[in-house]
Amino acid sequence: MNKLKIFKRALIVILVFGFACSIYGDGFIVIPKPPRPHPHPWPRFNPFPLEVKYHKVNVKIEGQVATTYIDQVFYNPSRRRLEGYYLFPIPKNSFIKKFSIFVNGKELSAELLDSKKARRIYEDIVRKMKDPALLEYSGEGVFKVRIYPIEPYSEKRVEMSYTEILNKDNNTFEYLYPLNTEKFSAKPLKNVSINVEIKSDESIKNIYCPTHKVEIIRKNKHKAIVGYEEKDIKPEIDFKLYYDTNKKDLGFSLTSYKKRGEEGFFFLSLSPGFVTKIDRIIEKDITFVIDVSGSMAGKKLVQAKSALLFCIENLNKGDGFDIIKFSTEAEALFENLRPVNKINLRKARSFIENLRAIGGTNIDEALTLALNRGKRKSRPYIIIFLTDGKPTIGETNEDQLLKKIKWKNNSNARIFTFGIGNEINTHLLDKITEFTKAYRTYISTDEDIEIKVSNFYKKVQSPVLTNLKLNFSKNIRISKMYPKNLPDMFKGSSLTILGRYKNSGKTGVILEGKVGNKKREFEYYGNFKGSELNPSYNFIPSLWASRRIGFLLDSIRLHGKSKELVDEITQLARTYGIITPYTSYLIVEDEKLRVRRREIRSIDQTLGGTYGHDHNFERKNKEEFSSLNLKSGSPSIRISKEIQELNKASNYVQTKQGQSRLYYKDKKGEIQNVSQEIKNILGRAFYNIGKTWVDSKVQSQKKKQINRIKFASVEYFKLLRKEPISAKFLALGKNVRFVLNNSIYEIYE
Repeated sequence: MNKLKIFKRALIVILVFGFACSIYGDGFIVIPKPPRPHPHPWPRFNPFPLEVKYHKVNVKIEGQVATTYIDQVFYNPSRRRLEGYYLFPIPKNSFIKKFSIFVNGKELSAELLDSKKARRIYEDIVRKMKDPALLEYSGEGVFKVRIYPIEPYSEKRVEMSYTEILNKDNNTFEYLYPLNTEKFSAKPLKNVSINVEIKSDESIKNIYCPTHKVEIIRKNKHKAIVGYEEKDIKPEIDFKLYYDTNKKDLGFSLTSYKKRGEEGFFFLSLSPGFVTKIDRIIEKDITFVIDVSGSMAGKKLVQAKSALLFCIENLNKGDGFDIIKFSTEAEALFENLRPVNKINLRKARSFIENLRAIGGTNIDEALTLALNRGKRKSRPYIIIFLTDGKPTIGETNEDQLLKKIKWKNNSNARIFTFGIGNEINTHLLDKITEFTKAYRTYISTDEDIEIKVSNFYKKVQSPVLTNLKLNFSKNIRISKMYPKNLPDMFKGSSLTILGRYKNSGKTGVILEGKVGNKKREFEYYGNFKGSELNPSYNFIPSLWASRRIGFLLDSIRLHGKSKELVDEITQLARTYGIITPYTSYLIVEDEKLRVRRREIRSIDQTLGGTYGHDHNFERKNKEEFSSLNLKSGSPSIRISKEIQELNKASNYVQTKQGQSRLYYKDKKGEIQNVSQEIKNILGRAFYNIGKTWVDSKVQSQKKKQINRIKFASVEYFKLLRKEPISAKFLALGKNVRFVLNNSIYEIYE
């Protein structure tokens, strides 16, 4: 154990998952001392020389029992034989039924150290090696395994497995898989894959991942597979997956996060689960409106025709449909919506085959004709509108055309827009989708139109519940809920809703909707937490902030800028770390002004302290923010796409819009990315300013008295023991300025 006291920090993390109040630890191999003897003085010793070649995790969940299998290969790139230790931190309240580890096929016994012994190890690391990174695991136990020898230029295969009993929170299971390895990894992980197989006797309803982009495959009502895979990555955030099971027609999952004295945040997920019965699918009416103006000639029209063929071949039995082509004039296939049968489908195929590109762009007549279709009131009406141009014939004024569409839309149609290329009016298309509760999609000239349209159609071809409305009991006050207007729910889809709340306690939640022409109500009960903080749910504030910021940016873009909107975007983006080329410009401008007014100290700046000196980067961000006013062209399309992603963000990846355009030069002239200088801890953002991590909350702290504590001092460890939650902040580094219990603490070297 004494050897462990001298190692500095961990390099490689074995990805391990856990459920509510269960496994949370990262496993890693550390080389505790330089190998001896050696003929020459050892250069600066790196206790983490090993690399990871691949890392695979498979999880099988049956009922309430989960078994995790981990397969990882470490590689020693040095010419020396090494001795290492594998450490696997175990958090409080965990219950492991079985734990085993194999190295190159040989099972090794692991020593279990309780949380007190483990904490002493972590604190000794901080004292002797001056690195606080592992304080993240302060208060957790640890398994320890000696691995020897690790031969030069050779591999060590580590296989692990463990079995645990899962816990529930409001009938929701949490799947936690630590991927936050950035501070431990010298190089990106070459390959990471997570495969989770869920089996349940009850129907599996909601499945959602708030942190990463995953593939969810529902085999049937009782079985689902969730997959995630990346190559050459430095993970920034732990992987979390939630799912719930119940016997009701509609899945309901509610989680919340609230700090004392502040409004809370909630995350609500609704899903019909796996729908198989044909009578559960609502019959719909749908009109496909396709632009055949001269600019659509060639590859664009060929792909659009293939996409249309796919859509009509996948209409549901009982649907009504029509196709409208438009250029200088609009022309419909039928006089009115027709049922799906062999004769009508044959006519539709022939109509599509004979489409030719010629003439102008009469959007006015095309949408008027589509909205005049004789759809039935008892059925949802969907219009899929595909164009590559701006209106040039008929009503061409954007505002007047929108008024006309609103007036004509007495059937409450959902108009899903597809813009092809750059010569389109994004403001017009986006406003159409905004007031019809639909979505916008843009397809660049080098993308496949057929794939884009057909993939979208798969999602909306089978409505399950329409005209949704959500009501909460009066004891809970809900505000700033997004999406503001609830969209329809389709087979295989889920709806995630984020918002703020006041008060706390158990509450009734009623979802109203229509199944065909019949009104349905679904009643549930949820628990809005008080001031009890569950770190597992600290993803909720940033997701909510992303949606709020997306909504506000869209308001500026489509309806005009105001000081109130700009100020709120700035404050939210800084507090929750929603950093894009648009928001970063606002933050830097705001902080410059406040420093000049002496409202904040220059050392308490966030982005202003990060890249405020790079005037070229600042200029580019200013141009990006100014581009919000553009109505056409590639920048306008990019902005529309990114803001929509912010506006419907359900995972951490979607909050990182424009990340590839956030590179700047630091004071040494080296290229850095702003997004890599930000961490989100317990629902708020921290910014790396030089050598110091600054809490975004410092700027708004009323009490300006600062408690300065030297790193690794007696007072430092007193704070750690008195306020265990401080370990989350202290683990950032040797220089940290943060707010805790309404006081500012400054840790310095």
